Formats: sequence, structure tokens, C-alpha cells
Amino acid sequence: MDKLNILKIKVVNFIIQIVILSLFIYIFDYKFKINFDNDVSKERQDIIQFLANYIIFDINDLNGVYFIYISWIIVSFIPIINFDDYKTSYSMNLYTFFFPNYFFYIFLYRYSPNYFHSHFSTLFIQTLILGLFIVVFSIGLSFILNKTMRHKSKAQFEDFKKIVEKIKYKCPNCGTEFNSLPKYCYTCLKELETNENFHEQ
Repeated sequence: MDKLNILKIKVVNFIIQIVILSLFIYIFDYKFKINFDNDVSKERQDIIQFLANYIIFDINDLNGVYFIYISWIIVSFIPIINFDDYKTSYSMNLYTFFFPNYFFYIFLYRYSPNYFHSHFSTLFIQTLILGLFIVVFSIGLSFILNKTMRHKSKAQFEDFKKIVEKIKYKCPNCGTEFNSLPKYCYTCLKELETNENFHEQ
């Protein structure tokens, strides 16, 4: 399996996206502040905090808003570039986005219910808007790429195929076909004239 085929595996795309997001969080030291309930253990706080940093932001902190949106814009490029189909692109991005969301809300509800109930509507609306933004961005960019770069690449590939077909040569003696003009026919050993016309398929 070559590298291009590996990049078209959804699990591979998911892992790459999560790794890149994790690097961004680490490099920029991003952390969303959560006021956990008093009885939440340190280990559970760390897990919930880890998940929150992927998707949650304080609307009053513009740096945090920019960080989350720009991070997701960057990682959303990966499926868009790897997959030609816009449906696959946005579904892959939603899958990656859904993963930390699901576990964040489940763990927060279970281990810090007071904070969950008091902040759920605000947090959910923010993540819902972010999710919709990712879908619109994925579909829009996929359409643009399909109409411009990919369409141009496909046209160039078709032109190249036509050129390859046109330069095929057929031996006038035995009919053997060649992709170039050799000095002798490999089948009948007839010497081929360089001024013979190429045979167009």
C-alpha cells in the first residue's frame, strides 16, 4: 500500500488531525478554565481538561476563540486535500470533531454535574456553532478545489493520455505497435524509417 492510499484511510486522517491539534495545544499552551465541582479527583479533572482544550473556548477571550477556530481550520484541510468527495471531507472532519465533544460532555456530566448543568447551554451552543462552521468550511473549500485545481489536474492528465496515444507507432510490415519509434521492429526485424508517420489510435 503506497503513501497516497494510506492517507485516504479515515482512521489515519483522524490520528493525524488529533496529533496536530495536540501539538497546537501544547505549543501555544492553550487551556480552557473549568471550575470543577469540589469532589472531582485530580485524574478526572485532567482527563476532562484534556478533552475540553480541543473544542471549548471562552467567548470573552478572543485569543482562545481565534486559537480554536484557526486550529480546526488548519486540521480540516487534511481530509479536504486527501479526499475528492466533499461528503467524505466534511464527514471526516465532523467525526474528528465529534470524538472529543462526546467524551468531554459525558465525563463532565458524570463527574462534575454542577458545572455541567450551569454551563451546558453556553458550551453546547459554542461547540454547535463551531461544528456548523467546520461543515460549511469543508464543503465550501472542497467545491472550490474541485472546480479549480482538481479540474485542471484532471484535464492535464487527460491531455497527457491523448499525447501518449498519439505517439504510438505501428510497424508497416507486421503491425507490431510501439510507444516510440525504434530503429528495427522487434518482431519482424524490419528496419523502420524515421520519416514514417506515427500511427494515431
